[in-house]
Amino acid sequence: MSWIDNSPVSVWERDQAVAAAAPGAPVAEPAMFREAMSRLGAAVHIITTSGQAGRAGFTATAVASVSDSPPTVLVCLNRKSQITPVMRENKVFCVNTLASSEEELANVFAGRTGVFMAERFMRGDWIALETGAPVLTNAIAALDCRVLEMKSVATHDIYFGEVAAIRLANAEKALVYHARAYKHV
Repeated sequence: MSWIDNSPVSVWERDQAVAAAAPGAPVAEPAMFREAMSRLGAAVHIITTSGQAGRAGFTATAVASVSDSPPTVLVCLNRKSQITPVMRENKVFCVNTLASSEEELANVFAGRTGVFMAERFMRGDWIALETGAPVLTNAIAALDCRVLEMKSVATHDIYFGEVAAIRLANAEKALVYHARAYKHV
């Protein structure tokens, strides 16, 4: 789930997505669904991109492995986010999995501090690997990806990225988001 836009989906948007998926099928109430999702613990990541459209990043927990042959991951981003056009044009991203010591940086990239777009990179130490997407030097794991495909589903874009390079840091506790709070695992 992306933290960029916490506003509820409009009834029209929800109805359109449901109608397209299964006309007449019952659908869970959005507030109850968000509550259920808050109870799923997930690693906290900063997703970054850089290219012709500029440099941007956001905090996300909606990241998953798709395949190891070729190495592929997916990342979800709300289409209402100001970062969406940048991700679409740049066609590269890096999944930076945060250590437990990076709560403040997670909040910066979640938009909770009033710091926006490229200014967010003034915090943390950043390098680049293969694609040019920013890599956080102390990320537990960084997956540098080229976009293979993008799908629009309901309110989000799902980016499938082929992993071009991997950087691993010293193992330490991970930052996890569960029950609307950070936890250290």
